Amino acid sequence: MGILRHPDFRRLWAADLLSQLGSRLSMGAIPLLAVLTLNASTLQVSLLRTCETAAWLVLGLFAGAWADRIRCRPVLVYADLLRALLFASIPIAWWFDVLTLTQVYVVLVPAGILTVLFDVAHTSYLPRLLEQDRLLPGNAKLAANHSIAAVIGAGASGLLVQWLGAGLTIGLDALSFLWSALWLRSIRAPEAEPVKPELPNLRREIGEGMRYVFKHPLLRPLALNTMTTMLFQAAAGAIMVVYLVRGVHLQPATIGVLSMIGLLGAIVASAVTEKLSTRYGDARTLLLSSTGIGVAFTVQALTAPGWMVSWFVVGTLLAGFCIIVSYILQVSTQQRLCPPDLQGRMSATMSFVSWGAAPIGSLLGGALGTAFGLHTTLWIAGLGTLAGNAFLYLSPIRTLRTIPAEEVSPR
Repeated sequence: MGILRHPDFRRLWAADLLSQLGSRLSMGAIPLLAVLTLNASTLQVSLLRTCETAAWLVLGLFAGAWADRIRCRPVLVYADLLRALLFASIPIAWWFDVLTLTQVYVVLVPAGILTVLFDVAHTSYLPRLLEQDRLLPGNAKLAANHSIAAVIGAGASGLLVQWLGAGLTIGLDALSFLWSALWLRSIRAPEAEPVKPELPNLRREIGEGMRYVFKHPLLRPLALNTMTTMLFQAAAGAIMVVYLVRGVHLQPATIGVLSMIGLLGAIVASAVTEKLSTRYGDARTLLLSSTGIGVAFTVQALTAPGWMVSWFVVGTLLAGFCIIVSYILQVSTQQRLCPPDLQGRMSATMSFVSWGAAPIGSLLGGALGTAFGLHTTLWIAGLGTLAGNAFLYLSPIRTLRTIPAEEVSPR
């Protein structure tokens, strides 16, 4: 079992597993709820993802500086509990037939704020729980949760929406946050209080994190590449369900099953990333996986009615594999290169650059889909993702086999 023999990591892993599954159910159910029940337009559907991710633009950097000052586990527990309450309001309103698109937007905005706090604290917490040489297998196991949840959630969300309705499916996400909070609360290892700066200055501390990332010859191209990928991935994701329902004429259950087949690549990636990294080098593996993401989204743009639906499966399969490989290697690289006192701010800067592009990309997808059509927008998103790899090919990463484990001293 390896890293799962670590009892407290096992609790963190268990908390993450069902929480990820619940989030994937909502990720599939909310757009279907908007399209099928609330008759939302293409732009209105794209606004859902914008509401959910906009908090990264406002709070992402502040969350990183905050995470470096405090213990992270209480943040994880309370964020889960509050998200459970927020998402529980959707099935309740749906049950009494008073649910509106406005309420969904209102739920997603504070839920997005809590997700920012949770994700930054989660990334900062792992190096406090595990020794440095166990970060790669630890991140691989957590990435496996993403993979398993993506596969099961993608299929289950469509089937559950068709059988139970979107409202009750979203209610399962609320229960998953409760599960996560209970497991996180059970972690026994004490978390040391971080050393606080003698003269706290939030603007200076945020600036230190940003300077560290953008002056670093390896982290800077990774950040810019991830930002471009997230921008166009969000643009495609904002309209994909609308395109599959209204352009390809698929039922929710069919969308779920096809997504589940395609996302099997993510599970394979979780199992083989460490082996690929050891055999070919983490720098080379990272470069190829990032390129594969661009190829995958370009292939998805070939999706059309009839047998051409198979391109959606092929593209999703390749994207699932390459995204997970890239994610594991990027997070492990970031945690290895960064000094402990900058982990939260480094993580927040990287997340701000990437996730901050998501709400912009969602709006871009909705606007392009309205102006030029859904299919054309998918082509723009695929080619844009592919072009973003220029940041890596023009960086020192192109010349490396293995990314060095630098001994980075505080500023």
